[in-house]
Amino acid sequence: MNTHRSKTKEPVKREAPTHIATAPNQVWTWDITWLNAMVKGEFFKLYLIVDMFSRMIVAHEVWETENAEYSKRLIRKAALAQGIAAKEKPLVLHSDNGSPMKAATFLATLEKLGVQSSFSRPRVSNDNPYSESLFKTMKYRPVFPNKGFKTLEEAREWVLEFVRWYNHQHLHSGIKFLTPYQRHFGLDIDIMKKRTETYQKAKAKHPERWSGEIRDWSLPDCVTLNPMNETEVEKYFNQQSS
Repeated sequence: MNTHRSKTKEPVKREAPTHIATAPNQVWTWDITWLNAMVKGEFFKLYLIVDMFSRMIVAHEVWETENAEYSKRLIRKAALAQGIAAKEKPLVLHSDNGSPMKAATFLATLEKLGVQSSFSRPRVSNDNPYSESLFKTMKYRPVFPNKGFKTLEEAREWVLEFVRWYNHQHLHSGIKFLTPYQRHFGLDIDIMKKRTETYQKAKAKHPERWSGEIRDWSLPDCVTLNPMNETEVEKYFNQQSS
């Protein structure tokens, strides 16, 4: 009764993709989202790569179609800006299973750049949460043009301003209200030290306002794609040190 007898292939259970980043430029995630045009039924395509550790947008492009050539241009642009070619440890680029992500020419470009490809499980959007969360942040901003963009140039200009705001002004709750730029370039250590000192001075001056310890401003040592238990994380660090 429990034996698979259909003519179709038996379903295969796929393991959830798991990656750990302990510093910037170790794991990137990327995706393509559609931006409405003012003409009903037409869309512009936003290609965007985000660093998983710092949440910084490292590259973006806006085009009228989804194309592997645009994907190749995007990854080359990001690799050049971040100096990936000089890295000894391969960078992981995670994405969903869209055709621009799995095109043979694009995968060949990743191989030339020394970038390791990684893919979500089929029809599981939760395997690419950092890109999906960023797109939601963008489209739920009050200044997002819900009626659509008039031209491709207008879409590119708006996205460029959004990227500047997101990287340099947006206080990201996922990284203890730092900007992605501060986290990406190591400015977070001094900032968190000053925040801790400020809280300690405030507590010493007005102890009646505090019922316990001050807020924990420490940052995590690593960021993972898909939750990992402490045993798996410890095993990972042991492998890296050995």
